[in-house]
Amino acid sequence: MSPTSHALPAGAPVAAPAATEPALAHRVSRAVVTVRGADGAPLADADVVVGQVRHAVALGGIGFDVVDLLDADAHDPDGPGAGAPPEVGRRLAELFTEVFDTATLPFYWGAVEPERGAPRLERLERAARWFADRGVRLKGHPLVWHTVTADWLRELPTDEVERVALERVRRDVTRFAGLVGAWDVVNEAVIAPVFDNEPTQNGITRWFLERGRIPVIRAAFEAARESDPRATLLLNDFNMGTAFECLVEGVLEAGVPVDAIGLQSHMHQGYWGEERTTAVLDRFARYGLPLHMTETTLLSGDLMPAEVVDLNDFRPSAWPSTPEGEARQAEEVVRHYRTLVAHPAVQGVTYWGLGDAGAWLGAPVGLVRADGTPKPSFAALRDLVRGEWWVAPTTVRTDADGHLVLHGFLGDHRVTAGDRAADLVLDRAGDAVVDVVLR
Repeated sequence: MSPTSHALPAGAPVAAPAATEPALAHRVSRAVVTVRGADGAPLADADVVVGQVRHAVALGGIGFDVVDLLDADAHDPDGPGAGAPPEVGRRLAELFTEVFDTATLPFYWGAVEPERGAPRLERLERAARWFADRGVRLKGHPLVWHTVTADWLRELPTDEVERVALERVRRDVTRFAGLVGAWDVVNEAVIAPVFDNEPTQNGITRWFLERGRIPVIRAAFEAARESDPRATLLLNDFNMGTAFECLVEGVLEAGVPVDAIGLQSHMHQGYWGEERTTAVLDRFARYGLPLHMTETTLLSGDLMPAEVVDLNDFRPSAWPSTPEGEARQAEEVVRHYRTLVAHPAVQGVTYWGLGDAGAWLGAPVGLVRADGTPKPSFAALRDLVRGEWWVAPTTVRTDADGHLVLHGFLGDHRVTAGDRAADLVLDRAGDAVVDVVLR
């Protein structure tokens, strides 16, 4: 049940505390909860357990390792979206929900449908249900992208590319409606029409080049919206400059149904720092849409040289995690998440890789080493999001009127007494009064 806005009753007695600080006041609610039995009467002078289930801000990671773990025979360490080998994947699956409450699944077209007409969606559905059974929210990435796309599109005329691409959007979003709640609908559109890193032009690049960015984006978003009106639809990019700002402005002026802006921060060349991160968030927040940091990474090894322009161009033969780098990463990941969550426009953060095994570009970006052992950054982030920012299951006693106080971060909570329970959602900051009925 969600809070209603009323004056707080005087002398509300018991608190299940969460740490607060001025920068996070917009993320915290102080709710006086009246706990009622199934008959509607207040549950007076009773011991109940109050605990948080997940944050309102989607704090996630990529779920590629679980996809491979549940389909071990199909594991390809060099394939698109490849996760860790099964022996490490099992450990990563165990660790995932200790930190994250949201998972991004790999819907790369080239991996989903390498042969036209034979999509491999069952393995993604298995993984999606595995996460959903554990209360983890899901996002699909990506629906339209010029990279890791289906090779067979190259042979098709542009009209046919457009037709089958939109059919693919409708097929995947419809199949996963109610299971996958958010999608990176179009990924990296700024560079898409001029992408030239392949021997021959791929079909999606040609579609962007011949039709233009905004018409392609409009068509993809409208197809996704028709297929699942409840889904959160993102326009995602790594370009944090004026080119993406101009594209966002054009897309919104054209009335494209974008729900959120996705921003990437692969910090292979060093931590951005609070000032730069906040400046980026401020520039994109002015469009009035929620912001998701869809891909964020911090290294626990040597940094990529500053002169490298395209991160894909740096591929050392070995890129190990180091003790010095791990200490740096642990400090920086906490600073980064504090900065992101302090910004009122941010509604999602996705760390791009729980483990080093199978990490993008082979970089030591994971919170867990390639052998499955956690780095200091894992404990640091866990202690922040599931410690300082969390209401752990806490036994409290209601007063004579069935009241208790829940002082916690916005998100989903649960109240239990014996074998009865009730869900409680804190969905706005400040003081509130809430009634819950145990059933």
